[in-house]
Amino acid sequence: MANGKLRVGIIGTGGIANGKHMPALSKLPQVEMVAFCDIEEERAQKAAKQYGVEGAKVYTDFRKLLEDETLDVVHVCTPNDSHAVISIAALEAGKHVMCEKPMAKTAADARRMVETAKRTGKKLTIGYNNRYRPDSLHMKQVAESGQLGEVYYAKALAIRRRAVPTWGVFLDEEKQGGGPLIDIGTHALDLTLWMMDNYKPVSVTGSVFHKLGSRENAANAWGPWDPKKFTVEDSAFGFIKMENGATIVLESSWALNTLLVGEAKAVLCGTEGGADMENGLRINGEQFSRLFDTTVKTDSGGVAFYDGKKESSGDMEARLWVEAILNDTEPLVKPEQALVVTEILEALYESGKTGKTVYLNE
Repeated sequence: MANGKLRVGIIGTGGIANGKHMPALSKLPQVEMVAFCDIEEERAQKAAKQYGVEGAKVYTDFRKLLEDETLDVVHVCTPNDSHAVISIAALEAGKHVMCEKPMAKTAADARRMVETAKRTGKKLTIGYNNRYRPDSLHMKQVAESGQLGEVYYAKALAIRRRAVPTWGVFLDEEKQGGGPLIDIGTHALDLTLWMMDNYKPVSVTGSVFHKLGSRENAANAWGPWDPKKFTVEDSAFGFIKMENGATIVLESSWALNTLLVGEAKAVLCGTEGGADMENGLRINGEQFSRLFDTTVKTDSGGVAFYDGKKESSGDMEARLWVEAILNDTEPLVKPEQALVVTEILEALYESGKTGKTVYLNE
């Protein structure tokens, strides 16, 4: 730290860095962004000019950035296939790491990230910012209060009708490791496991489809995709059984002929009641021998915090992460939790390819 501020380096200055990480960090008085790295130097220079301190350094090689011993924190905002190698190198270099979701392309890589964080004593967290939405925080409180009882059935939903991201490397299986399942399904699964506070999966059965991605000039929110470049699935579905018998159904798609859409949503069914995000936050149960349901009003624009201003989920994510570093507390998204998400996703892809149930932790 210098001048009482955390010195942050950004690796990868593309869409997610500009859309979430850098704007959120720029609002925090405890932080200064001093280094920016991107394989496209011009993009890193633009980020440094917009968000960096005077004299901020620009790099095209992340290893050079990590040589700066004055850096305290690194945010990894690169394609999925480089999350692990960069995060591990940053932890080894003595930096705390915020890595964008998903944790890694493979479970083996994610495990190495957890092991390195433990060995180096540096903090590691993953960018599952949907946990910080007002409805998510409220639903988590409801689940923790015991109002739902034992949650034994849940759904993790990330369904788009036609919203295939056509930019960057989203359609590249080699770079990303998959399509909607690893991109948005990962958010829904993280939310659901966190709400249930259940991280002990025993088996995964999955179906992975590439049914619409081969179409020319298809209708799409972001314009037609190139079928030749669409090497990932367009939808994927899973059935997950937990050690205590609880069951989770996971649904994800970028392109699916359905009007039942919704992203990063969870449905929880417990012995005493249920909760879902299908149409706002709804809670149901039984009271005085009568069934009831209620809709909880949550401000989707953000929640008010100490100075009365509204705070987005991305802003809250950055603030709580920085506070965890400064106060030496655990981040809300623990790397061990994100590892389980990656293990389940990998098992679902494997099941989709083999047509067989994959058993975990055997």
